[in-house]
Amino acid sequence: MMPTMKRRHVLLAGLTVLSDLATTGKSVRAADTLPTIGIIGAGHVASTLGGLWIKAGYRVMFSAQNIRNAKELASSLGPNASAGTPEETARFGMVVLLAVPYRAIPDVGQKLTPLLQGKTVLDATNFYPFRDGSIASIADRDGAGLTTQRYFPGAHIVRGFNSIDMSVLKSEAGRTPPRLAIPVAGDDATSVQRVEDLVKAAGFDPVVTGPLSSSVLFQPGHPGFEMQTDAAGLKSGLGLR
Repeated sequence: MMPTMKRRHVLLAGLTVLSDLATTGKSVRAADTLPTIGIIGAGHVASTLGGLWIKAGYRVMFSAQNIRNAKELASSLGPNASAGTPEETARFGMVVLLAVPYRAIPDVGQKLTPLLQGKTVLDATNFYPFRDGSIASIADRDGAGLTTQRYFPGAHIVRGFNSIDMSVLKSEAGRTPPRLAIPVAGDDATSVQRVEDLVKAAGFDPVVTGPLSSSVLFQPGHPGFEMQTDAAGLKSGLGLR
């Protein structure tokens, strides 16, 4: 009798665990199968986008010059958020978001390029001459996407999330359709698709403008910058089919 009763207790315990997994396992499985995201930065861009992706079930690691800032941000966003050095964050992310002032691009590229070979690098930065100095003139002349790519050889740069203020994105995320459209540009089809998925996960509709060079359409000083409309309106405003 005792061995039989013991087996019954073990069986019941196992069924209880399976029941618990059935109830809570959806988000766990999602986090395990979704691409990991590393964010270089811990400011407004990082906290807004990182927060939206964490809410969607992604695991996100933040980094900053002062790791304390990254740790404070991660602790405010729940168990799917963590903090590390820029190098740890670059290793962690299948997708790595650049959320730094544009003047930092050369230094970040020099430090992290060896760790980003073959990875999707989402560039959400913008250049401003009053803040970023000479590199802003280069990005304005050659296009921010192609300029960033020069500093990250071997990585797949995709431009996106740079054209609309983060306060707007935070308030508009996941609104009732038609949703706000986010322009995206890149040369690597797989990386572009990953970023499209991230746009959708954050609660917006992606509009691919073309190769990385086309990202000039939505950088500062061009028609798509600060354009707040749905996918049809964005395509029309940019002359896309």
